[in-house]
Amino acid sequence: MVTSIAKLRHIRITPMKARRVVDMIRGRQAVEALAILKFSPQAASEPIYKLVESAIANARVKADNSNEYLDEQDLVIAKAYVDEGTTLKRFQPRAQGRAFRIRKRTSHITVELATPDLAKTTKAGK
Repeated sequence: MVTSIAKLRHIRITPMKARRVVDMIRGRQAVEALAILKFSPQAASEPIYKLVESAIANARVKADNSNEYLDEQDLVIAKAYVDEGTTLKRFQPRAQGRAFRIRKRTSHITVELATPDLAKTTKAGK
């Protein structure tokens, strides 16, 4: 009955590219998700890998504080989503004195882990 949340904010990866990676791991076991992220070629997989590891560590600390037993093999990614962060606006010179706007997009990534009994209730309540 342990849940843990890990958030990563203002990361310099576009939300569209990060969502492709997050969609691969949503609903899977946390250990299986780490294996998938380790071998996926996308650039967003490395920070998301670290985020899932952080969520596992958060669950471990939370279980220790409440004196509960936690098997890391049981943790499931209950929720994982990517929100759009701030956009850095830059300008690049173009022909005939014009300016071309470059948008450097950022993301906010959230991962929530839960034990299987809690993961089922969060899906049913959604």
